[in-house]
This record gives sequence, structure tokens and C-alpha cells, in this order.
Amino acid sequence: MSTRATRRRGGALAAAAVLTAGGTLIALPPPATAAAAVTATCTKTADWGSGFEGKCTVKNGTATALNGWKVEFTLPAGTSVGSTWDATKTVSGNSYTFTNVGWNGAVGAGASVSFGFGGTGPGWISGCKVNGASCDGSTGPGDDTQAPTAPGNLRSTGKTATSVSLAWNAATDNTGVTGYDVYQGGTKVDSGTATSVTVSGLSPKTAYTFTVKARDAAGNQSPASNALSVTTDAGDTPGPAGQKVIGYFAQWGVYQRGYHVKNIDTSGSAAKLTHINYAFGNVQGGKCTIGDSYADYDRAYSAAESVDGVADTWDQPLRGSFNQLRKLKKKHPHLKVLWSFGGWTWSGGFGQAAQNPAAFAQSCLDLVEDPRWADVFDGIDIDWEYPNACGLTCDTSGPAAFRNVMQALRAKFGSGNLVTAAITADGTSGGKIDAADYGGAAQYVDWYLPMTYDFFGAWDKTGPTAPHSPLTSYPGIPIEGFHSDAAIQKLKSKGIPASKLLLGVGFYGRGWTGVTQAAPGGSATGPAPGTYEAGIEDYKVLKTRCPATGTVAGTAYAKCGDQWWSYDTPATLGGKTAYVKQQGLGGSFFWELSGDTTGGELITALRNGLG
Repeated sequence: MSTRATRRRGGALAAAAVLTAGGTLIALPPPATAAAAVTATCTKTADWGSGFEGKCTVKNGTATALNGWKVEFTLPAGTSVGSTWDATKTVSGNSYTFTNVGWNGAVGAGASVSFGFGGTGPGWISGCKVNGASCDGSTGPGDDTQAPTAPGNLRSTGKTATSVSLAWNAATDNTGVTGYDVYQGGTKVDSGTATSVTVSGLSPKTAYTFTVKARDAAGNQSPASNALSVTTDAGDTPGPAGQKVIGYFAQWGVYQRGYHVKNIDTSGSAAKLTHINYAFGNVQGGKCTIGDSYADYDRAYSAAESVDGVADTWDQPLRGSFNQLRKLKKKHPHLKVLWSFGGWTWSGGFGQAAQNPAAFAQSCLDLVEDPRWADVFDGIDIDWEYPNACGLTCDTSGPAAFRNVMQALRAKFGSGNLVTAAITADGTSGGKIDAADYGGAAQYVDWYLPMTYDFFGAWDKTGPTAPHSPLTSYPGIPIEGFHSDAAIQKLKSKGIPASKLLLGVGFYGRGWTGVTQAAPGGSATGPAPGTYEAGIEDYKVLKTRCPATGTVAGTAYAKCGDQWWSYDTPATLGGKTAYVKQQGLGGSFFWELSGDTTGGELITALRNGLG
């Protein structure tokens, strides 16, 4: 990631400064009417196209204390504010009013207070007023209605198959430019204060037209810059854009399983994947840390084991799976790789991380962008099981903790890197989805991976037998709300766009022994034997050892002897990919690559089903 331009986020420029094309801040004289006034400066601190986070700072520029404040503005159609913190919000149509809460109404002379909000849509505020006067401190006919000049000389400074780097000359304004909005056609794709940006997530060999507009503190927007057309480079992207196929690669697979990065290539999976999640990094002491240094970057690969047929040497700076992933990406340039942190065993450290999200995010950025392997990773995936709920242990960090962590990660990693999260699929009322603010955090993530598998299994030793990854409910389901559709619908009800949700599937089955009933709902005596762990087995083993005898809720099940297993097959994945398209989801993901056959039967079904 260090080889790409990383978009800087943060507070906008003050109204008394302007950013030159070279990045220099030049002081400008403030408006005379603002010399002794209450002012409010509102900026987008983050903007991801379909959503944003805003911050307004009220400053008391008078000589006397302020007792109470009110900020008002309007938003264009298609843009709205949802969550708010440190203020009370009222809404009338497109007009919003924010007043102080009890503890922050008193603002001393020269002092400031701030409040924040999360919104959806591409627009931004206009007509900003504080305590009835213009937010810039002017009043009446003197209100700031002058728009900035158009940014000049929009140009491309680089491109790949999936990204375009842009730069432009700074705009000017009578009170100061506070930021820039970048448009791809008529859609805003980035917003910030710098005069350069890298727009990613594009399709290969495709022409895109870009423009840039400047804005000031009063919400005035400049005319558009010159239009710039750029055609991305060619690439080998599988399938149509937006239909993601994401597979987890488990670092421990290189041991007993003998599954290495090369297997992703030889099975044909690399050509069908869009992203790989490398699992896992650890979370310790409130920081991201290495999970297994030997597997990650130290194991020496022979020529026969290596992706490109070249053996590692004893003195090369990077070995292990990280170096093999680098070789895999060179062979398949469309592939993106994210480093996933946490997982069931290593989620215990997130509670401490939530106590200082900024420090946690910085530690993750430092590790993911370590110069030895920065080019290997395109972002970070968080697998916290589970925020403010019980998993391996019970977390009590509060409903806002997850949102705060994801906000900090987005602020550190910027818009040029991917930030994603694997999350609970508990669709019950008052369950794990309701325990954390997944809706509020959605603005900071590129997508969520709801773990719509492991709903049922032989941890309930006596049953009842049930499919571990049901797509829908069915008569006799042991727990209503424990199915994929319940999770997807509940997450959508939280305001999360469908395009940010991926359907999870397992490349493995879960089973019981001591079963006499072929249909689901039978009793059992314990977990069925498995190659590596009781109660769980890879698809590549089950397809021949215990072939499917029926389907329930969109998932296959099998009765062989006194064993009962449930797992997905190429046929059931056809139904699940149809669901993905019907719901408008962003694609599908799976745990994990080594469970598939050597010819990649399951991933082929996913890729073909999604198109």
C-alpha cells in the first residue's frame, strides 16, 4: 500500500487560510464582520461517496461567555443526517437544527465546542447559521454567498487497471477554501482537503471522466474544473464489477493441511477470486500484532512449492506466505489482498483496542504497511467476535465501540486502502447484531462480511441436527433468526446498503454422530469424527465420504451410517448466488480456501453463479 498515494483525511482548512497547489497554507485576513462574533465551521471529516461524517465547531469569538448555541443548515435532496453526537438534532424537511446538550452549552470567551454527525448521500450543507447569524460571522446582506473559483489544470498523475491518480491547482475564495469534491461523471467519489487523490475500485480498460469542485465554510460550491477523461490500463478482472468473490486463506494451512499460496493458483481459484483475506493477525495489548511469524514471512519455500517456481534463498528480505502472495498478485494483477485481524481465538484484544481506537488503528497501519510487505496488502479486515457481546469471551466495551474502532481505522488507512469487517450473523431480536452500532459504522467500511454459517453444530452434542448455513428459515429450525436471510434483512434495516453486504458460505460441513433420523431435527450423541477436529470436515472429503441425500433451507444435508452432516454443494451455491443477485448484495465470501477440491468445484460455482 505504501506504493500508492494515500488520501489524507482530517479537519478542513480554517476560514482564514487557503491551500496552494504546492500544499502551502497562506494566511488570509478574516472578514471584518467576524472579528467579534460566534462562528461555526462545518467540514466533512470523512466521505465515502454514499456516506460521510461531518463535524461542526462552534467558536465564541466574543468577549463574553456564551450560554447555549444553535447551528442550522439545509441539505440537498438525496442527502440526510442520521446519527448525531454531542448535540440534539431536529429535522424539518431538508432543514436541520442542532442545539447543545446539557454539558456543552456554556462556551467561554474565545473557547470552542464541537459536535459530529453521520450522513448518507453525496451532498453537503448550505445556508449555515449559528444562533441565527451566518456561520462565518457575517450578518444580513453581508452573508457569504460568493463561491470559490473553479480548481484549475485537473490532470492525471498515474493510473493502473483499477485506479486513477489525479491532481489539480488550488481554488481561491473570499473567505477560504475548505475542501474539494471529486466527481466521476455525475457521482461524487471522494472529498477532502488535499489537491490530489487516487480513485480506486475502477474497471480495467475503461474510460472515466473526472471533474473537481471546491467548497467554502458557508457551503458555497465552485464551478467544475476542466473535465478530464482517463482510460484505465488492461487487467484480468474476473466477472462484472461489484460481484466480489472473497476467500479466506488460513495461515496455519501451511502446516498439517499442506495448503500453500501456490494451491490458490493451481486449483484455478486465483483467476476466480477478487480478494483474498489473509487470516489472521493477532490483537494484543490494544495493538495489531503478528500472528505466526514463521508462516507469515519466514518459512523458506522450495522451487516446487513456490508460485513462480523459484526457490527462496536464506538471505532474501521476505519469505513465507507474504512473499508467495506477492508472487501470486504479480501473476494475477486483479487480485487484492487484505490482512484480517482477530478471529474467534484472537478477538480478546479488541476490548482494550476500543479504549484507544486511534492508537490501535495506528498500530495496524504501521504493521500492514511495514516496508517489508506493504505492497502485498491492499487493506485491513477486522474479525471481532463479538463487539459488546459474548464469543470466546464476553466483551463489555459498549455499543459504540465497534463504530469508534472502524472510524479510527478509516481515518488512518484513508480512502486509498480497503477497510472491511467480518461480523456476526445473529438475526434474532436483541441478538448480537443489535449489540453493536453496525449501522453507524457502515460509513467507514467498504463492505461487511456477515458470517452466515456456523448457526448450528455439534457443540450442541445431542442435537437437534440442523444445517449450519441455512439460507432461509424452515419448519423446525432450532432458533428462529439463525439463518442467512434474517441476518441480511436485519443489517439492511440498520441502514446498511445491500451493496456493502456479502453472503458468507462455508467450504466445509458440520456433523453429528449417533443419529438415526435422516431428516433434520434428529437427536445425536456427539460430534462426528473429522480429519482435524471433531464435528467439522472439508467439503472435498464429505462429497465422497458422505454424499448429500437432501436439501433444507437452501443447504445440503447427508445421512451416512449414524453420521449426519450439512454442507454446501455446487448446486446449493447456485441457489445462494441467485439470492445474492436478487438482494443486490456485493457478492459472496467463504471460509476457507483449503476446503475446496483440487479443481476448485465450489469457487467455480460461486464465480459462475455471480456472473
